[in-house]
Amino acid sequence: MRVQFERFTIDPQTRQLLRDGSECHLPPKAFDLLWSLIERRPGVVAKTELHARLWPDTFVVDGSLNVLIGQIRRAIGDDPGRPRFVRTVHGVGYAFCGDAVAAAAKPAQAGQTHCWLTRDEKTYSLGEGGNSIGRDPACTVWLNSPSVSRRHARITVDTGNRRLTLEDLGSRNGTYLAAEPVRGSVDVTKGGRITFGSVELQLHLWNSETASATKRIPRRRR
Repeated sequence: MRVQFERFTIDPQTRQLLRDGSECHLPPKAFDLLWSLIERRPGVVAKTELHARLWPDTFVVDGSLNVLIGQIRRAIGDDPGRPRFVRTVHGVGYAFCGDAVAAAAKPAQAGQTHCWLTRDEKTYSLGEGGNSIGRDPACTVWLNSPSVSRRHARITVDTGNRRLTLEDLGSRNGTYLAAEPVRGSVDVTKGGRITFGSVELQLHLWNSETASATKRIPRRRR
């Protein structure tokens, strides 16, 4: 579901924040935080819950949340002294305080491709362009494992040319596509199992044209 507030539209499926139709840059965890607040609007989301959502099984200080809130406010032009969108509830957490409504669903464009990675019950959406994978929390896909290098690999999505590439970034323990080691950059033509160090994820691809072509055709009655 896409949500609109003033001149902004946020789309969790494509992981885009738009202002008057133009994309606003927002780091992955800042995007997740903003969407978490919008989902629970106008309720307050406690800091402990946000920590659990954004950094599961990892201890981080409250300053990490403050950094993300600052990134959100800069992206949407919110003044912490007179907030229009994000309200700080001191000692508790944060709340989305702006007027927001569900936006009309964006129709799928011909040949539009969506890509994402899954691990257990967690989903990592991959956006257009380069998506970094690694142990560094700033990576698009953050894998908090000692077997994963800080900047382990990169998946590049080029929907215009219907191309997806996987590249190992000189990792210590290697990247494997369907158990085959990745050397340099390789094209990925379909979903499959990708292993970063000892962490295994499943890559999923969805194309609007393919989905339309494979819809079940009802049998004619004789």
